[in-house]
Amino acid sequence: MKVLVTGGAGYIGSHTCLALLAQGHEVVVFDNFSNSKPEVLRRLEQISGTAIACVEGDVCDHSALHQVFSAHNFDAVIHFAGLKAVGESTANPLKYYEVNVCGSRILTEVMLAHQVHCVVFSSSATVYGTPKSVPINESFALYPANPYGHTKAMVETILRDTAAAHTALSAVLLRYFNPAGAHPSGLIGEDPKGIPNNLMPFIAQVAVGKREHLAVFGDDYPTCDGTGVRDYIHVMDLAEGHVAALEQLSRQPGSHVYNLGTGCGYSVLQMLQAFEKACGKTIPYQVQARRDGDIAEYWADPGKAERELGWRAERDVAQMAADTWRWQSNNPEGF
Repeated sequence: MKVLVTGGAGYIGSHTCLALLAQGHEVVVFDNFSNSKPEVLRRLEQISGTAIACVEGDVCDHSALHQVFSAHNFDAVIHFAGLKAVGESTANPLKYYEVNVCGSRILTEVMLAHQVHCVVFSSSATVYGTPKSVPINESFALYPANPYGHTKAMVETILRDTAAAHTALSAVLLRYFNPAGAHPSGLIGEDPKGIPNNLMPFIAQVAVGKREHLAVFGDDYPTCDGTGVRDYIHVMDLAEGHVAALEQLSRQPGSHVYNLGTGCGYSVLQMLQAFEKACGKTIPYQVQARRDGDIAEYWADPGKAERELGWRAERDVAQMAADTWRWQSNNPEGF
């Protein structure tokens, strides 16, 4: 298939491009580089040995999208493009509704205008909010607790409703948990701007000397060691999950939703210890007060994805840590 990957130069998008190419698909990247760098494309070509077409543009730009769809005969879209910081979404919600919701609506309009009827959407487990129990399965009610989560839930609704009205359209909504790790080559990985929002790149930046210590927010949760427990999934497992979802649409059209996770929870300190083993260093940390909105435990029931997509996460926490350290130590300043 020929696949448009919006946000394809980003962390998850870039790894998904590699997973697509590995399965023989053709990729066109559409990215405005607001949270990524063009160097990513050169690295993808180096790893894959394949020239990758890239169009610089914004999903909120009707004209730019029409141009790329007119220039290529796409079979499907994998939609990553969007803003993703929970704190920023709370401080600037209108920006998030504009980019994430309006951008997705415009993309869907242009897809239909060009008769492209398959889309895989990068959603998030944040749509669940504080769950009633763990593990979390796809039947749980959606109670997003911040504007970022609301935008993901809204886009899911847009795609479901549009697929109901336009029966030719098929959509897979992928709710994933905590991506971590990097490509085993060490050439691409997570390169956040400013202070990392995610645990693993923060630990990695401490290990490489960019930051003095890790902040651990709360050590008095009712968990194995008092720190928050989350479902960390290797980014290459996540990327392969997107390819499995895309390929399923050719067999089973319609609207589908899947959790992509491991089904296991690991605490902050367990992740820290795994990284210390990977890098051979002690990582200094300081315990700070709990953050508002954080919960004790949060992990997926990924059984539906295994049953219907034939996919499951294969890489463990040790590999996440080793691959992250390889990326960060080879690229201490990122791309």
